[in-house]
Amino acid sequence: MSIRWSYAINQWKPNIDDFVRRRDHERALKTISISGFEAVELNVASFGPWEPLGNPFQIANNFGTAAGFRGFLRDCALTGASSWFYDPGFGFVEDRSTGFDVRDPEQLPGLLEKAAWLAGALVELGGDRLVVRAAPPAWQGGALDEAQLRHVAAAWNAVGARTAGLGVRTTLHLDFLSALRLDDGLERLIDATDPAHVGVTADTAELAASGIDPVDFVRRHAARIDHVHLKDAREVCPLDEIAIPVADLQVRAGGGPRGVERWFFELGRGGLVDAEAVVRALVAADYDGWVVVESDQSPHPAESAMLNGWTVQKVLAPLC
Repeated sequence: MSIRWSYAINQWKPNIDDFVRRRDHERALKTISISGFEAVELNVASFGPWEPLGNPFQIANNFGTAAGFRGFLRDCALTGASSWFYDPGFGFVEDRSTGFDVRDPEQLPGLLEKAAWLAGALVELGGDRLVVRAAPPAWQGGALDEAQLRHVAAAWNAVGARTAGLGVRTTLHLDFLSALRLDDGLERLIDATDPAHVGVTADTAELAASGIDPVDFVRRHAARIDHVHLKDAREVCPLDEIAIPVADLQVRAGGGPRGVERWFFELGRGGLVDAEAVVRALVAADYDGWVVVESDQSPHPAESAMLNGWTVQKVLAPLC
């Protein structure tokens, strides 16, 4: 059993015009390294030059090749990129694609092509996990019916088989706005996907904000969990709020009708997630893989990384 600690870059990108200069990237990556983390998780995005770390095209544009960017990561004392988070619903300005609806089987060929593109670059960056938003948000159509769920499961099975051939494991991520919160969708999708090719990411704060106990989730799905996002939450998002139109902006970013200022927080600050219990559950399950610490929505990302790093080094890592 071996837990490796990575850190998510997403908290450094609150606005489209932030975090675009190489000196900003160097400061962030070195902060992650000195805070005790081995690697970084990247977030797939596509706003042209405003997202220089967002996809293989922009990484090549800014660093020559993916291998060139890995060299930059090593210069910042990181081994590489552990993983990439990918929401298939977002398109790419580089090729004018509009994104994919995993409920639609006719869109599968394009999704397979994009997933293979990302996985190939990720291998060059030293990573092995393509973390995918498992289903569209609830406001885009509500709960998945049986036919839709079969299509979603078939899509991720196909993607998982394709990326496995490239050395990358595809793993399903639940977010608290997901349609999978409805009608037991998450459990149904886990049961419908092929364990040989599709894993499950336990995102502790997204689970907690969905009203799911992350420790219980880890214990119940220990055989399927192959990636972890570790962060804290203080609020449960009720189902009526996830149905609000454009909830990613109105609720996640804007706080929703209750004006929630931040959904996610640093570890060990008294929220809904017992990080020590999560790590103990992972150890008990002989978990072998990445634990990616996050603090997206932090107003002070460097401070949050250092606080999380202290918690990992002094509290969590000694449990492993």
